[in-house]
Amino acid sequence: MTKETELGKELEKLVKTILVEEDCTVEVIDEAMRILRVLKELKIKKSLKVVDSTVIPEEFRCPISTKIMSDPVVLATGQTYDRPFIQRWLNEGHRTCPKTQQVISHTILTPNHLVQEMISKWCYERGIELPKPLVDEDVHAGADRGYLKSLLEKMSSSLSDQKEAAKELRLLTKRMPSFRAFFSDTSDAIPKLLDPLSRGRANTHPDLQENLITTIFNLSIHEDNKQLLAENPHAIPLLVESVRFGTTETRSNAAAALFSLSTLDSNKLIIGKSGALRPLIDLLKEGHPLAMKDAASAIFNLCLVLENKCRAVREGAVRVILKKIMDSILVDELLATLVILASQPKAVEEMGMLGAVPCLLGIMRESSSERNKENCSAILHTICLNDRTKWPLVMEEEKANATLSILAEHGTSRAKRKAGGILQMMKRGASITFR
Repeated sequence: MTKETELGKELEKLVKTILVEEDCTVEVIDEAMRILRVLKELKIKKSLKVVDSTVIPEEFRCPISTKIMSDPVVLATGQTYDRPFIQRWLNEGHRTCPKTQQVISHTILTPNHLVQEMISKWCYERGIELPKPLVDEDVHAGADRGYLKSLLEKMSSSLSDQKEAAKELRLLTKRMPSFRAFFSDTSDAIPKLLDPLSRGRANTHPDLQENLITTIFNLSIHEDNKQLLAENPHAIPLLVESVRFGTTETRSNAAAALFSLSTLDSNKLIIGKSGALRPLIDLLKEGHPLAMKDAASAIFNLCLVLENKCRAVREGAVRVILKKIMDSILVDELLATLVILASQPKAVEEMGMLGAVPCLLGIMRESSSERNKENCSAILHTICLNDRTKWPLVMEEEKANATLSILAEHGTSRAKRKAGGILQMMKRGASITFR
């Protein structure tokens, strides 16, 4: 009987004990975990022996490590290496090909997808599970930085190189936080990234624009990149232009990037001054499901500062937002924005003219969302304070459904205050006692 079989049987007994006996001791569980670790080590060693005893095709071996490659890349000379090992070679300052000794013209490493696919197929057919290469973190980081540098160098190359690099950067910045962080450590990374997009004609190549704008969105998630992107003279203008022109996904991701950047208070004013609100409002108005939520989130965040509230009202935000609410679209998000805008007299006047009062009363009466009822009561309270001509509508609703009285009794603390305040206004103004 092999050691592996003996351990397996012993483990089986221990597991039964753990599952059946209520007073099972900690020592029994520890012993089961120890056997699992031993079995895991045996499995790994067995896998390594399978690989070692198999004749590996020479083209699958890295010329530096002599081991089978896990991430094959092509050097400028056309030779293929495993990325971590050739990157270490380059990080040490070498500028020659280790195999041919030729001087290399550049340090760009291009993934060798064909060899990667061949290795994967070869391993699958033989049931081999290869271990990951044992490379320290510094080499991994150096490899990642080197790869980022090579991709950014392609941004000033041919259009096909730009498109290929942009697609790769989009994927890497989505999947790997380390790549997002590298941009904040490299002063020229963002300018190089934006280089292919010319202001005024950013959508000349829609696929390139979409991948680069999405990369900017991915980068904006990293806290240290928010200020760097905002301070770059081209980043926000290109985002604003891309909200206006581009594929639906480009426009949506540009809006999402503006929202992400606006979480930093100092960026709210910069974005507002860039003219972002109008295209965001237009994007919301157009009504594409993919883009509306991103646009609405960005508008809300930007309107948290006074200057942008005024801009939003001037650019027609109230009409667009109220229309969406009346159409039962993004009601939660847009009511929250309308509450913020209600601090502006012009916005309140516009709400009254556009039929906001019946809409707000309907939500207060029928919605199951306490937050929405609260926001509606706050907006309605402001309208009633500023426009007595809307009181009759409110009184009719109260007589028919006691909407305000119910809210004043059962709503959130803020809703109770606002509903109660409206009722007091009605009583003082018309000397009517509501039940």
